Amino acid sequence: MDNQRIKKTIFKGLIISFLVSNMVLGQKNSHSLKIAFHDDFLIGTALGVEHIYEKDAKANELIKQEFNAITPENIMKSQIIHPEFNQYNFAEADKFVEFGQKNKMYIVGHTLVWHSQLPAFVSKINSADSLRLFMTEHIKSVAGRYAGKINSWDVVNEALNDDGTLRKSVFLNKFGENYIKEAFDLAAKTDPKAELYYNDYNIEQPAKRKGAIELIKKLQASGTKINGVGIQGHWSINSENLKDIEDAIIEFSQLGIKVAFTELDYTVLPNPWDLKGADVNQRFEENPKMNPYKDSLPDSVQNKLANRYENLFKIFLKHKDKISRVTFWGVNDSHSWLNGWPIKNRTNYPLLFDRTFEGKKAYHSLINLKKTTTN
Repeated sequence: MDNQRIKKTIFKGLIISFLVSNMVLGQKNSHSLKIAFHDDFLIGTALGVEHIYEKDAKANELIKQEFNAITPENIMKSQIIHPEFNQYNFAEADKFVEFGQKNKMYIVGHTLVWHSQLPAFVSKINSADSLRLFMTEHIKSVAGRYAGKINSWDVVNEALNDDGTLRKSVFLNKFGENYIKEAFDLAAKTDPKAELYYNDYNIEQPAKRKGAIELIKKLQASGTKINGVGIQGHWSINSENLKDIEDAIIEFSQLGIKVAFTELDYTVLPNPWDLKGADVNQRFEENPKMNPYKDSLPDSVQNKLANRYENLFKIFLKHKDKISRVTFWGVNDSHSWLNGWPIKNRTNYPLLFDRTFEGKKAYHSLINLKKTTTN
């Protein structure tokens, strides 16, 4: 064989190798949430400390392959990031932001003002002035440190009761409902490039939704910057609420703001006393009847979970022009907070990836849904 023919043979081999490798890569990438929904909305996940420090190679690979937005599960809550009045723990939050920047992800700051998971010293604050000073210094220090690096902040978290009235939190009790406006105004001033969200659970339900709409309208009327609302989405496969969800998307978007689903998961376990929402302070006694799938999830429940997610995402795709982001509250089932809430030591299966980081039927149903809607 002459040199020219040898060169042609080698070149042809390289072309075939390149095409095959790209076909394999394309097949792998087609099974990715962030690519499947790339033209619709961001797909996010909540990260724990183990993910931020990349301690598990499988988890790290999955996060980077499937998601393009991240939220810190706990490390930016004031109890952790601001343990003493003049002390801040920024190491983990710094690492979180670095992780997002390194992987070119949309970075969410969660959360600046929340009545729960407050540092212990706040319970000793007696005056409105002292509490206002805490809130002011907290927002200026935390939002200021990451100004220009955070894409959006959950500025105020869970300020409403289920009936739509304002929660009687330490902030409301000490200096009235104006604390919400003050928090948003200060966040806007401290980090002017970031989008600002109000975040809450159950605000897809009519009474609480009405209260959230009234709250947002008041902020807008006062000239306060608010870019979006975060509907948490802590739901159960045993309840059907698609109409409420769709109505909420439409009604919130009519305010001229973005709608995000910020903490999505579906519990497959029975709820004590028909509990709804995500009030982290609620706890119940352990009971074997409340932990029916300790060893594995039956196919019938696996199918029900998949159907719930698929029907939900049909609504999301129908209103994709109104939705900015869908974030799952955890990377895989073992990481979910629902294994310990509202009853400790349960085995729950609320997410798209199982305990070995494999996609469940629910995951594949969403990938297939997107394929069928684009064909």
